[in-house]
Amino acid sequence: MARPIWSGSLSFGLLNIPVSLMPGERRTDLSFRMLDSRDKKPIRFERVNAETGEEVPWKDIVKAFEYDKGSYVIVEKEDIAAAAPESHESVDVETFVDAASINLRYFEKPYVLVPGKKAEKGYVLLRETLKKSGKVGIARVVIRTREYICAVMPDQDALVLILLRYPQELVDFDEYKLPEGKPADFRLAPKELQMAEQLIDSMTSKWNPADYHDEFRTRLSDIIKKRIKSSGATTRFEEPEHHEDAATNVVDFMSLLQQSLQTKKRTPPAKAAAKKAAKTTKSPAKKASKAVKKSASRKAS
Repeated sequence: MARPIWSGSLSFGLLNIPVSLMPGERRTDLSFRMLDSRDKKPIRFERVNAETGEEVPWKDIVKAFEYDKGSYVIVEKEDIAAAAPESHESVDVETFVDAASINLRYFEKPYVLVPGKKAEKGYVLLRETLKKSGKVGIARVVIRTREYICAVMPDQDALVLILLRYPQELVDFDEYKLPEGKPADFRLAPKELQMAEQLIDSMTSKWNPADYHDEFRTRLSDIIKKRIKSSGATTRFEEPEHHEDAATNVVDFMSLLQQSLQTKKRTPPAKAAAKKAAKTTKSPAKKASKAVKKSASRKAS
């Protein structure tokens, strides 16, 4: 079962309902790695200085905002923390609106609100009241460090939280050249409109999402399976771990996370990972990176 993103409360007025925020979508995209066509080895993207071409350690990387072409202002961790919202464990409903009044373009990403222990009564109360009234709650929620506006709405036995886009995230229709005016302005005859309506009526059916599948993913998955079974179609490469310096106990967690996603294994605890990194650095590594070799030579001197 998926882990909750956070556990807190859903509040409106003086009513607080303990809930857990759970994922409401499942990503099924196929991910690819880029290989060198000459030897079928993975291509790695390095963190390099744009001017010197040297690799930059994680500890020396800072975030910056490019306010003009080639002009940057550094944003410190303290600045980001100061701008981050305070509340991280509540969905605060500020108002209720008609469900039909929200334009579909505002809907972005679904989550499921799961009631906590002994919170079923308040959960069902809100769910059934929203169903009967045709309303949805407009609330604010903090996920990780960003605050979102969201809609809390009923769907079968669930209360669903759907993140909403801010108005400034939507493109204004005025930016595009769209056909304005009445049908007659485009020489559309009443008979043409009538026939179009009849065609739509003849093609109308009940919406059943189970009838639709990602056919591209299915076909591509079949091709990949055939490729795996065929001889000479696969390549294997044990990618070496890269560490800044074993003495500093720093681990390239981005690489570990990527490997964990590929192998469907959890990322090892920091101490265990650091210990493994130290052992790997001490052992002879024929495929070690240039950065590790330079570090080893400096230690030897």
